[in-house]
Parts: sequence; structure tokens; C-alpha cells
Amino acid sequence: MRRPTRPVRRKDASGTARRSGARLAARAPVTEPLVTLHWTVNGRSVRTRVPPMKRLLDVLREDLGLTGAKEGCGEGECGACSVLLDGVVVNACLVPACQCDGRRVVTVEGLGRRGGISALQRTFVEHGAAQCGICTPGMLIAAHALLARERGKVPTDAAVREALAGNLCRCTGYQKIVDAVRATARAAKRGRATR
Repeated sequence: MRRPTRPVRRKDASGTARRSGARLAARAPVTEPLVTLHWTVNGRSVRTRVPPMKRLLDVLREDLGLTGAKEGCGEGECGACSVLLDGVVVNACLVPACQCDGRRVVTVEGLGRRGGISALQRTFVEHGAAQCGICTPGMLIAAHALLARERGKVPTDAAVREALAGNLCRCTGYQKIVDAVRATARAAKRGRATR
């Protein structure tokens, strides 16, 4: 004759002993405290409540609806998520939101003026430098930063390639992008467009 088996006592994830088959009590999700960021995004003063360690990329895309910066690698290697933080190109996938309080962020959406596109963005289109679109926002941000530093000069091919080195593209072979950046600089030097 077989004896009835007793429920086995096991420990759950919290270390509490429970009988097998016993239902675990529903636990409330752990919530991270929120911080309020007072910052400037694309020239507008913004107030945002977010978890402090939420990535800048996620805040821009999910909380502010600015989807230009793309999630490429999530490791800061591809440049698809590049934005300007106080005028410096950064990978938004690596920046915790809490580091943006009191600072200025410019995304690809902020490069244009009065709802239109910038001269750099227009030149990318004209030169076929924008292909699938994944790398384009990061390329534009890095190129914009280069042109702002080199205002009034036409950077060499090598200087453009160096400035864009943190951005990966699998579509264009880079030459069209380099040509577009240099064409924008030439036009600005002639006095047509400044950005």
C-alpha cells in the first residue's frame, strides 16, 4: 500500500519556505522613485518625471515622442541614437536620464527650423546619403556638430570621416554622406545656408 505523499517545502525567490503547490501571493511590482528633470529639449524648456536610471534614448522616444534617435545596438557602438548634450555628441542609449537635469539636448528633430528641414538634412536627401534611415539621425547629429565647430570652413574628407567615425552605416558606403556634409559646408561658406 502506498502512503500519501506530503507536500514538499521549498523556498521561493524571497527565501520564504512554501509548500509545493501552494500559491504564491501576488506581489506589487517594485517601483523606482521618479526624478523631475528640468531641461531644454530642441530649444524648448521641458519638465519630465522619469525613473533616474531610465536611458535618455527611452525618455526621448517614449516620454517625449521624439523618435528620430534610433535604438541600434544599445551599447554605444553604432551611433544611431546620437544626440547633442550641451553641444557634445553622445550616445543616448548610454546616458541615464538623471544626468540631463538642467542641460540642453538637441535631437535630429531639433536640427530643422520652423517645422522644415535643415540645409544639412536637405543635402543628405539630394546626395542620396539617407538610405534605410537607421543611421541617418546619428549621422546628421555628428555632421551638424562638425559643421558647427568648423563654421566657415569646408572640412576635408578625412575630417568628415573622423567626425562620423562613431556612426555605422551598412547602406551607403559612406562616400555619399561625406559628400553631403562637404556640400553643406561649401554652401554655407558661399553664404546660402548656415545649418
